Amino acid sequence: MTKALYPGSFDPITYGHIDIIKRAQKLFDRLVVAVMRNPDKKMLFTLEERHRLVIEALREVKLNTIEIITHDGLLVDLARQLRVDAVVRGLRASTDFEYEFQLALTNRDLDPGFESVYLMTSRDFSFISSSIVRQVKSYGGDVRRFVPASVDLALEAHFKERRTEMNGQSRS
Repeated sequence: MTKALYPGSFDPITYGHIDIIKRAQKLFDRLVVAVMRNPDKKMLFTLEERHRLVIEALREVKLNTIEIITHDGLLVDLARQLRVDAVVRGLRASTDFEYEFQLALTNRDLDPGFESVYLMTSRDFSFISSSIVRQVKSYGGDVRRFVPASVDLALEAHFKERRTEMNGQSRS
C-alpha cells in the first residue's frame, strides 16, 4: 500500500490545491494532507482555522475520505513519522521549481529516504496562488472561481472584520 503526504500552508486552500489532491489521490493508495505552520510566512488564518477550512473545502468538493492533519515542525520529520512513500508537491511555474528543488535536496540531505513527487498544475489553475486570492479578496474582488464557497465566506468574514476594525480606529 503506497502512502503519500501533501503538505502546505493552505492560507487559504484553492482549487489549485484541490486539483493536486484529486490527482495525487489517484496515484497513491492513501493520501494525507498536512496543514503546516510556516514561520517565514505571514498567515491570514491561524493553523486551526486553516485546518478547518481545508476540511470544509474538501467536504464541499466531495473528498471526504482524505485524512487532514496539522503539523508544526520539519516536513522531513513528519514524513518519517507517518512512514510515507513520497511527499507530493504542485508546480505552477519555473520559480516554483527552483524553490521546490532546493527544498527537496535539503530534505533528502536530512533523510536519504525522502522522496518528492511533483505534479504540474492544470492549466486552469496555473495562475492561482493563495496570496493572489487573499489580495483580490482584500479589495472586495470575487474569488469564487478560485476557491470553494466555504473559503470565500471565511475570507469575506475576515476582511469584513478587518475593515470594521480599521474604520473604528480611524474614528478615534
